Amino acid sequence: MPTFCWIGSGGLAHPRHSAENLTVLTDRPPRKQALITKFVESDQLTVLELPHDDRLRISAMSIESAMKDGTRAAVQRACAEFLTVATEFYGVPKPDVRALASRPFRVREGGWATELFGDYSPTTGLIRIWTRTAVRKQVTSFGTFLSTLCHEFCHHLDCQRFGFRQSPHTRGFYERTAVLYHHVRGTPIKPLVWLRVPGKRWRIDWRRIRSAPNKQSP
Repeated sequence: MPTFCWIGSGGLAHPRHSAENLTVLTDRPPRKQALITKFVESDQLTVLELPHDDRLRISAMSIESAMKDGTRAAVQRACAEFLTVATEFYGVPKPDVRALASRPFRVREGGWATELFGDYSPTTGLIRIWTRTAVRKQVTSFGTFLSTLCHEFCHHLDCQRFGFRQSPHTRGFYERTAVLYHHVRGTPIKPLVWLRVPGKRWRIDWRRIRSAPNKQSP
């Protein structure tokens, strides 16, 4: 079953959203006992091994250059090269990647809107990532694009390295994604702060994160 990165924008009144204004929720725990064990393991796994050199950062810079000066095909090639470097380090098969145009967009009752930033299919090993915003068709910011690529690659790691075949969106999954993203981007890490919400789910509290001190990168 594919894993999707749908992000809620909380309405249509403010079409410009920074990453810190988007709603990020964990999945609901599964009902089947056989799936709960892996869900809990994913939730508790908050660390990720990282290279001690700059191989991923250098490769990510090629993606940024392609987004500024190249075509969508060039962006896709740069993403494929990044995934080659990443999979060689983590010792997993390389996923395919497709760089697509404008994000799919859904509007629900009450004006709640969601955009599909990327997805990953465990069956085919394909990552799809969209390069333009849904409404204005503008080129996605490099930070958002790279964050999405890291997110989808972490789904691949879940399936190929950690044995989390369902690859649920747990707190641990988002922690691992953040560790990878900040390493690749070369930015300081801030610990994620979580708020419990109905349905046994958790939501990232961006306000408290902004006020928290940075923590040292692994």
